[in-house]
Amino acid sequence: MIRYEDVVVRYPRAPRDALAGVRLDAPRGRVTAVVGPNGSGKSTLVRALLQRVPLAGGSLLVDGAPLARFDRAAVARRVAVVTQRETLAFPVTVDEYVALGRFPHLGGWRAASSDDRAAVVDALQRAGVASLAGRTIDHLSGGEWQRVRLARALAQGGEALVLDEPTTFLDIAHEMAVFELLHQLAHEGRAVLLVSHQLNLVARFADWIVLLHEGRVAAAGTPDDVMQASVLERVYEWPLVVTRDPAVGAPALLPLRAGRRATPPPTSTL
Repeated sequence: MIRYEDVVVRYPRAPRDALAGVRLDAPRGRVTAVVGPNGSGKSTLVRALLQRVPLAGGSLLVDGAPLARFDRAAVARRVAVVTQRETLAFPVTVDEYVALGRFPHLGGWRAASSDDRAAVVDALQRAGVASLAGRTIDHLSGGEWQRVRLARALAQGGEALVLDEPTTFLDIAHEMAVFELLHQLAHEGRAVLLVSHQLNLVARFADWIVLLHEGRVAAAGTPDDVMQASVLERVYEWPLVVTRDPAVGAPALLPLRAGRRATPPPTSTL
């Protein structure tokens, strides 16, 4: 569905390329997670998809066609994006904001149809914000605003959903609910491309992980392939241990105190 082929992005006066030949696929039916330390190029991947930064090399494809061949409305009908930051110039109600997701689908008269209204109602419910529909967005908490933004992307529809740090400001329950929803959307057939710092949740829910480091792919594969202590210590430059999540058996990262190294458990003398 979404493919980055040797993508290069270069910011003016930057000491190195923000993306230096990145290759990754986000097909339908899979949660593809992009992880990595600050400054590794994760958010630049999203900006490139939104065409907010030009490509200095490589190509970005949507359904096998170069992104540049689509106008913005055509891209929006296929791919919904939740960026890391967003500020509106004036307050609107939550349901009005979520309805903005339907704009790429509206006809020449720009009048919402019954299908558009149904998509908004469904999105509010799936994102768990139906009770907030009549509130103005400037009266929302950070976590509520984040879930409302997800609802707008769900209302937008399309076959791909791209999210940059979607669980920022969320408590544990809502964080888990978002990951559960993304997992469900992928299994319904959507392509889900997720940028996140939450390595342990990513290891639980992602089908495929791409680890970025200084604009390059340092590792890619299943959670078991990527969540290796030797790989993560080198990329994050911090001592850590990779164990097993006792609830689901997924790999789990445990950062250590500075200067510490993992020690094996004591052996029994009995």
